[in-house]
Amino acid sequence: MKIPLVDLKAQYESIKGEIREPLDRVLESGQYVLGEEVEAFEREFAEFCGVPHAVALNSCTSALHLALIACGVGPGDEVITAPNTFIATCHAIAYTGACPVFVDVEPDSRNIDPSKLEAAITASTKAIIPVHLYGMPAELGPILEIAKRHKLPVIEDAAQANGALYKGLRVGSFGCVGCFSFYPSKNLGAYGEGGMLVTKDFAIAEQARRLRLYGTSSRHHHDEIGYNYKLDALQAALLRVKLNHLENWNNSRQKHAELYNELFVSSGIETPCELNDRTSVHHLYVVRIKNRDAVIDRLKSSGIGYGLHYPIPCHLQKPSRELGYREGDFPIAEALSRECLSLPMYPELKEEQIQEVVAVVRS
Repeated sequence: MKIPLVDLKAQYESIKGEIREPLDRVLESGQYVLGEEVEAFEREFAEFCGVPHAVALNSCTSALHLALIACGVGPGDEVITAPNTFIATCHAIAYTGACPVFVDVEPDSRNIDPSKLEAAITASTKAIIPVHLYGMPAELGPILEIAKRHKLPVIEDAAQANGALYKGLRVGSFGCVGCFSFYPSKNLGAYGEGGMLVTKDFAIAEQARRLRLYGTSSRHHHDEIGYNYKLDALQAALLRVKLNHLENWNNSRQKHAELYNELFVSSGIETPCELNDRTSVHHLYVVRIKNRDAVIDRLKSSGIGYGLHYPIPCHLQKPSRELGYREGDFPIAEALSRECLSLPMYPELKEEQIQEVVAVVRS
């Protein structure tokens, strides 16, 4: 493909000279799962996020699952989230036996709408999961105020928002727990699967550490039902290298988004918004466009990658049928699902490539 949606090879080429040493270090250590390398990455990522505790896991889905358990969510409970997230957010809720309850989103940020949040709270509500979609932070201020009033924990789904800022502070540091993804295509991506749970609460961190290792409190002692959610040391070593580049990579994404926005002016295409109190990391660059299918055909014929994030909202997926939702329940999220189109976005993207993408879309 002439211009891919994501170019992981280009990123590899940019850091190839840095990753041989940490790989050799892990291989020579003989410690391939958890261990010192993972502990070092946990310390560095916690410091990056501005929190005291980080627990490395095998995915963000696992982080969400353990966060919900640690916050006391269980069978029969309800957890409020947005309907236009990746299905993993809902699956993590379902793993606990709880049910997702959806709230429509803001048209500008595309994140959960705080003005509609309180009406969804019932006696069964046990947590709120705002999703920082595409790398844009949700409006955390009012969400946290509502949660405090109702004594509900807030779990931040920051799977797409490594390094994003809300009022100058890193996302993941506001709620009881923050959950991150290191899936290869993320703005901080491993060479395989990976995730992280961050928190200010020592007890939550300790429970997550036990649960990721079969409920182990000490060797041969399993005090509760746990899981195999460990991060391997090779991924941690590679992510430590990449973490040093993350701010520069995020800055490049920001510049690419600014150029895209400038080139799309007066095109009739709705570009991602810029909000004064929120700094997106532009994990994805997503436009809204009415004639999406025609544009996709043109992109295909021009050798330009694209993505759909996400064409079917969670409340209209098969596992949600028993929840009783219907088409039309969340009109903004549903409109986004019909009109959103992800265009190429990665730090190594060149200005002339962006110009070519925009020219094809505008045509």
